[in-house]
This record gives sequence, C-alpha cells and structure tokens, in this order.
Amino acid sequence: MSFLLIKNVDKSYEKGKPVLKDFSLELTKGKITSLIGESGSGKSTLLRIIAGTENKDSGVVSLAGENILGPKEKLVPGYDEIQLVYQDYKLFPNSTVSENIQRPLLQYDKEYRFQRLESILTLLGLQPFRDKLPKELSGGQQQKVAIGRALSLEPSLILLDEPFSSLDTIQRRELIYELKTMFQKLNITVLFVTHDLDDALQMSDSLIIIRKGKIVQSGDVESIFLKPKNLYSAKLFSHLNAIPETKNSYIRPSDVSLYKSSGLKTKVVDKQYLIHYNQLTVELANGHLWQIEDKKRFFEVGDQVFLKWEKGNEISF
Repeated sequence: MSFLLIKNVDKSYEKGKPVLKDFSLELTKGKITSLIGESGSGKSTLLRIIAGTENKDSGVVSLAGENILGPKEKLVPGYDEIQLVYQDYKLFPNSTVSENIQRPLLQYDKEYRFQRLESILTLLGLQPFRDKLPKELSGGQQQKVAIGRALSLEPSLILLDEPFSSLDTIQRRELIYELKTMFQKLNITVLFVTHDLDDALQMSDSLIIIRKGKIVQSGDVESIFLKPKNLYSAKLFSHLNAIPETKNSYIRPSDVSLYKSSGLKTKVVDKQYLIHYNQLTVELANGHLWQIEDKKRFFEVGDQVFLKWEKGNEISF
C-alpha cells in the first residue's frame, strides 16, 4: 500500500492555463524522493496541494489512507503530520532559535515542549545557537531551524521546496548530506523539490522528472541516466551532441574519446577550464558545434581533434 497517493490531480489558476494535468504519484514510507523540473513546471503547487494548503480542481491526495483536504474543504488548512519547508525559511525574526522551533508546540504540555526542543536541538547540532536570533545565523543554520520547526510536530511526511537555493555550494553540500542522514535515521518520508540536478542526486537515489505539470520520467537515477525516455530527461544530466547523418541520435560529452589523427575530424574553437577536465567546444565539418571533455588537458584552441565513441553509447529517441 502506498504511503502517499496522488491520483489524477488537476490544477489551473485564473487564466485557465493548467499547472498540473492528470498528475499521479505514489511514495512508499520512509523513502526520500527528489522531484526535479524547470521553473513553472508545477512543483511548488504540487507541494502545497499535498500539504493541504492549496485547493486542487480534481483528483485525490491521501496519506496513509486518509484523504488530504484543501482550504475549501477544511476549516483550518494543513496537517500536523505533513510539514512543508520553504526556501525562504519563514522564521520569526524577533524570536530565538528555541522559540522558533517550539512555536508549533504552544498548545502542548510544557514538559513535552521542552523534551521535544532539546531533542531537535541535539539532532540538528543547534544547541550552541539556541538563544540566537535568525539574523545572527548563517543561511545553512537558518534552514536547519526551519527544518527543526517542521520536525517539532513529529511529522510522517516532510516536503522540501527548493530549501538550498539561497545557500552557497559548500553550505549546500554539507547540509544535504547531514539532512539525508538524519531523515534516513528517523525513517521520515521526504519529497524534495528542486530545479538543481546535483542537489537531487545528492539527496536521493529516486528521481521524478516533471515538465509542464506532467511526469515525463521516474525511477532510480542510474536507469534514467542510461535510458532517458525523452530529450528533456537526457539533457538534465548533460549536454548532448547531435551525431551527424543520423536522426535524433546523440552522444554525451563524457562518452567521447579524443585522438590526434583518427576519427571524426573537428577543430577546437573554445576551451574552458573545469575542475576535472577542460571543456572543449569543437566545430564539425558541417558547422555544428560539439562539447567534449579533454581530461588530459592536451588540446588548445585552433588544434584539430578527432573523436570516437563506443557503439551502444548513443542516445536515440
């Protein structure tokens, strides 16, 4: 039985343009899943519908067999067992870390509030910052406080809406690893929404690709990478080079080998130094441009370079 079930959900706004179209999704309990798509693809709208803070036009959303109702159907929108964490944190600026985390627990017993607070502060490594205001914290620490506040109600489902978009690379990498480990330890179901593939790959092994309100592919990361169903899914992972004299057949830069005298003849027209290789832009005889990876950093702008790849590595649609 699915833990989170979304079936045939439709959503349009005032102008009638569909945001979600016949959208269906199932998540199992305790699994971390990344939902990736371009801006405007319906990701954030979907999270609000799941959380019960946005109305859907049709369809069903249920958690552990209980239907999730929208604001038009429920007097007080939202559910304690489903917590949505936003990219802009939404912390109370004049409240301390402890006060922000405890805020959802104001109606609970004082002893329980204290125990829950101490547990979360320890879990997230926020003990040294318990009396600080949000403005005194780094972006990563503020995001931890926002997640700590969400965890205070002991939810069974956490929804993360672009939570790392305002963090620098180092903060983001460290926080993703820490949170992934924590969520797995707590056995919490997580749906992580992002437009950044690197973040998605670091957070989970299960990927859902959404475009224009529809799922275009889902599954484990390796399967999607090796057998993308469409050009959009393939391009999420890397640039694609169109193979001459073929129809809709491509090769990834990482699958191309470079030689001095044998293969597809090209000329280097641009070179960019990247961490693990030089990215070369080469011009083919037909005038088309390819991107390739010079891992030995051998070739320079103006050089001739010959290209080969193993049969079977092509991507075709």
